[in-house]
Amino acid sequence: MHQPLAKTEQRAGTSKGMDQWENHAVLLALWQGQAQAVTAVKAAIPQMSDAANAIVARLMGSEGRLIYVGAGSSGLLAMQDGMEMTPTFNWPPSRLVFLMAGGDQARLTPVGVAEDDDRAAVRDLERIKLQKTDVIIAVAASGTTPYTVCVLAEARKIGALSVGIANNADTEVLTLSDFAVLLDSGPEVITGSTRLAAGTAQKAALGMLSSLVMTRMGHVVDGWMVDMIADNSKLRTRAMHMVSDISACPQNAAQAALQSSAGNIKLAVLIALGASTNQGKELLEKSNGHLRAAMEALTTIT
Repeated sequence: MHQPLAKTEQRAGTSKGMDQWENHAVLLALWQGQAQAVTAVKAAIPQMSDAANAIVARLMGSEGRLIYVGAGSSGLLAMQDGMEMTPTFNWPPSRLVFLMAGGDQARLTPVGVAEDDDRAAVRDLERIKLQKTDVIIAVAASGTTPYTVCVLAEARKIGALSVGIANNADTEVLTLSDFAVLLDSGPEVITGSTRLAAGTAQKAALGMLSSLVMTRMGHVVDGWMVDMIADNSKLRTRAMHMVSDISACPQNAAQAALQSSAGNIKLAVLIALGASTNQGKELLEKSNGHLRAAMEALTTIT
C-alpha cells in the first residue's frame, strides 16, 4: 500500500513545464513560493508566542541551554539562527548547543543517510548530557526526520522543554514537542526542494522566535540589541547611535559614556542618563541586567 505524499513532497501544480519557461516566469514562480511561505508563518504566531513564554521561564534564573536540532537544510538554518545569539545578544556560548545529523561533517558536506540514524541522536544527547533545564528547538520540514524525532522523544523522557518546527501537519516533530509550530508552506515549486519555501518559512520563524525570547530576557530595548558585542568599527558606531537614541543624548556624550563603561552599552546608557559608573553597575545588578528596569529605577533616585 502506497503512503500519501506529504505536502512538502507533492509537486506544485503551477510548475508543470517550468523548465521551458522564460527566466522571468521561473523567477516569478519562485518568488511567489517564497512570498506564500512567509505568509504561512503568520498562522503560527500564537504558538510561537506561547513557546517564547515557556522558553524564557525555563532559561531565566538557570544555566539551561538553547539546543538547536536538525538535519540537512533545516539543520543548517537552525544552526544559523543559533550562531547569531552570541554576537547579537551576548548569549553565553556555554549555553548554546548545535545537534546536526551527521555532526561537523554535515555542516560542509551533505550526509543524507545521517538523518535516518536515530542511534546517533541518542549518542549525541549522551555526549552533551541533556538536562531538564535545557530547551530544544528542533526543525524538520518533513516533520518525520528520524534523527530529529529521536532527540525530541528523548527530551520528553528527561523533561527538557521542546519546540518543534515542521512544515507538515500531524507529524512526530510536532506531536512529540511541548510546543508545536506548524509552518504550512505547501508544495515546493521545485518538488521536494525544501530549502525554498519551507526553508524560508523556517528562517522567518526561527528568527522571530529567538528574537522574541531575547527581547523578553532583556537583550533588546527600543528595538536596539543592547547586549551586542561591538567588536568592529561598524558595530562600535552602532553602539554609539544606540546609546544616543535610548538616552536622548548627543553623540559625543554617548561616545564618552561608552568609554566610561568600557564599551558596555547598557551601562553607557545609564551613565548618559546621569548615573555614576558604580551606580549604573548596581542598578543593572539589581534589575538582573534588564536595562529598562534599571532606567526606571534611576528616575526614582535622580
